[in-house]
Amino acid sequence: MTEPFADDTDQSSARKSESCVVEHCYYAFDTLYCALTRSESVDIEQFQAHLKGDFPLFVTWNTISSRLLGGVRLRGCIGNFEAMDLEEGIKEYALISAFRDHRFRPIEEKELRKLECIVSLLTDFEDAESYLDWEVGVHGIYITLQLPIVPASSTDTPSAPSPLSSSTSLPRLPGRQRRLTATYLPDVIPAQGWTKQEAVDSALRKAGFDGRITEEVRRAVKLRRYQSSICSARWEEYWAWRQEITSAND
Repeated sequence: MTEPFADDTDQSSARKSESCVVEHCYYAFDTLYCALTRSESVDIEQFQAHLKGDFPLFVTWNTISSRLLGGVRLRGCIGNFEAMDLEEGIKEYALISAFRDHRFRPIEEKELRKLECIVSLLTDFEDAESYLDWEVGVHGIYITLQLPIVPASSTDTPSAPSPLSSSTSLPRLPGRQRRLTATYLPDVIPAQGWTKQEAVDSALRKAGFDGRITEEVRRAVKLRRYQSSICSARWEEYWAWRQEITSAND
């Protein structure tokens, strides 16, 4: 899931000058743990060296269990495409993804020991020249489709339009305009085994498009590609780190 994304947002500063580090996940875990248990948080000074800069970001919670097929189940994932201060952004979205992802019930204290946290810092946003102008395993995609649209007539476009060009002049039906949006993070697409076209088609369905997906529809998609720096940690890693920090401060 995503929070609203503004096309005119300045993301030029979101470059790979900062890598995601495990302390980002520890900070997310500490935020969630303290929210659920009302415990005192670790001194922010333990994190501040790693919380500099503004980035669009996502926080993902997974459940880890040997009883699950593949061992991992998504438990919550929400982010924001507007650059945020890392300290505030990770803290805010650690809780939003844990408690307000409407696909899942809120995470409970009893689940903490089974959790894995993934923090993704989004970087290098670029407007793609077409819906195929990106690389699987390198880029995430953010698609926008303006509705209503109709396919261009055969007299307006070639009978076999190239997928390597984007149509910017598809006629639009009169009536209320509606904009559909969806995203997939860079690691999701290869994990699903999708081709680029399959990923775009899936994103269209995720966005709520329920019509027939034709080449004309795909060419009407506005696509932004981006990259990410990812870090992950499991509960036991965070807890061992927290115990070490709190013991040193006693």
